[in-house]
Amino acid sequence: MKSKKVDFYPKSFIVPAIAIYGVFFILPTLVGFGFSFTNWNSDNLTNWFAIKYNGIDNFKYLFENENFNLALYNTVFFALVTTFLKTVIGLLLALGLNQPLATKSLLRGVFYVPNIISIIVIGLLFSSIFSMTGMFNQLLESIGLSRLAETNWLGDPDTAFGTVIAMEVWKASGFSMIIFLAGLQGIPRELYEAATIDGADGLKKFRNITLPMLAPAFTIAITIALISGFKVFDQVYVLTNGHSDTEVINTFIFRAFSAEQYGRASAMNMILFLCIAIVNLLVITFLRKKEVEL
Repeated sequence: MKSKKVDFYPKSFIVPAIAIYGVFFILPTLVGFGFSFTNWNSDNLTNWFAIKYNGIDNFKYLFENENFNLALYNTVFFALVTTFLKTVIGLLLALGLNQPLATKSLLRGVFYVPNIISIIVIGLLFSSIFSMTGMFNQLLESIGLSRLAETNWLGDPDTAFGTVIAMEVWKASGFSMIIFLAGLQGIPRELYEAATIDGADGLKKFRNITLPMLAPAFTIAITIALISGFKVFDQVYVLTNGHSDTEVINTFIFRAFSAEQYGRASAMNMILFLCIAIVNLLVITFLRKKEVEL
């Protein structure tokens, strides 16, 4: 009996990709994990032999720090709220623009464009609109809401984080729309025609055909939105710089690195990594199960 010959030539093409992934993702992650249990800071920055293992001291310090706990709460809140809003708005836009409209191609482009605009430009735009003398307060003043027009949307802790969330939802909902549009266009028309013959109305078609067939699109859109939400940094940094109770984990990490507290910054990175991994594992497992059921 002849032994089966293994052809390694096709597999060799993925070696560069694996090497790049290992060098630029796996290796830094492992190194960061190791440094999260050390006292690496400005005092021993150039003397590697002075870096000592300090167990879970960094993690203990962080979870006893009120500012970090606020940043952790803000990060989780931002990820969950923006994911929900981007998914709902993206789905509604996709349903609307999947209709036979003469301007649907133009409108798809209009709603997607914010996703490709630089976050710096969008931050400047929102800073201008929501400043004390900005367009939004002027609009409120013009319709008789004078007291509300006195709100400092970016400086008031009660409204600043909501403004950051609004900016992210406005910017990224178009990406979710594209994912759902792709899913909608993959649904066979015959299913709707058969449902019409059976006397199903629009709501029944949506509940029994559209939603089940969009299950894979929901998994992709929600997973991407969650990862993006947990990694939030630019939106907060350009709009509020972490002030007015809008600090998130990544701005906290940025300040820790700026202060040369590398051990603590690495510990924060590990906490963020675990948050992303655990939440996405739970969500993907739940959504995959729903896909099978549907």
